[in-house]
Amino acid sequence: MSSSNRELAGGKVVLDRPAEAVARLTIRNAAKRNALDHEILDAIAAAMPELDDGIETRCVLIAGSEGMFSAGYDIGGIPDEVFAEEAERLVAHPFSRAIEAVEGFPFPTVAVINGHALGGGLELALACDLRMAASGSKLGMPPAKLGLIYSHTGIQLFLDTIGAARTRELFFTGSNIEAARAEQIGLVNWAVSGDEIDSRSVELAAEIAGNAPVSLKGNKQIIGQLLGFPRLEPDAEKAVIDLRLSSFQTEDFREGVKAFGEKRKPAWRGR
Repeated sequence: MSSSNRELAGGKVVLDRPAEAVARLTIRNAAKRNALDHEILDAIAAAMPELDDGIETRCVLIAGSEGMFSAGYDIGGIPDEVFAEEAERLVAHPFSRAIEAVEGFPFPTVAVINGHALGGGLELALACDLRMAASGSKLGMPPAKLGLIYSHTGIQLFLDTIGAARTRELFFTGSNIEAARAEQIGLVNWAVSGDEIDSRSVELAAEIAGNAPVSLKGNKQIIGQLLGFPRLEPDAEKAVIDLRLSSFQTEDFREGVKAFGEKRKPAWRGR
C-alpha cells in the first residue's frame, strides 16, 4: 500500500499509512536524538484519538528515525533559572497526555524501537501493547543517574511488563541493556536485525490489522482491565506524586542533567 505522509508538530512527527488499516507515527527530531518536547508530545496526544476512526485503523506503529527511537524528555537546554518549573511542566502534563492517548487507543499498538530508547522514550514504548527492537539498540531508565524520582504510573508500566525484580534492576542501576537481553526479560517481544525492523514491523502490523476488529478491541480492553488493578487510593497517590515532584526542586536533579549532558560523573549532594 502506498503511503501518504502528513507532517505534525512542524515536521517533528510524521504520520503515514504503510499498510491497509495500519497507521505509523514517526518521531523526527534527529538534532536532539528524537527527544520528546511539548510539540511532539502534543502531536501524539492529538493524533491517537484522531486515528480512533471506527475500524479503518486497526493497528498503530510508533517509531523513531535516523537510527534512534527516543532519548527521552527534552530537558537538556532549559535555563537554570526556570529549570525546575519547565522540566516539571514538560514531564507532568504533555507527557502524561501522550502516554494516556497511546494506552487508550482501542486497537493494538506497536513500538518500533529502531534505535536507543531511554527514559521517557522507553516509557512511550512500554505504553504500546507490543515492542519490536533493532539488534544493537539500547534500552534503559536513567533517573537514578539524573536525580529524578520517576512517576508511579510509569513505574507501573514496567511492573506490569517485566515484574518487580527486573523493574528494580533497571531503575536502581540506571544501566542500559541490549535488545537481545530486553527480549530475554520480556521488555520487548522481538529483537530483529536493524535492516529488517521497518519491513518486519509493517508485516506484523498488517497481520494484526487483518484480524477481527471485535476480537482485537475486546481482548485489548479485557487485558487492560485485568492489568489495571490494584491502583493506589487517592491519598496514597497524592503522596507519591508529591514525592516525585519534590525531586524537580533538588540540586541533585539539576546536577544530574548537567553531568549527563557534559558526559561526566555527577557530584551528588543529597539535596
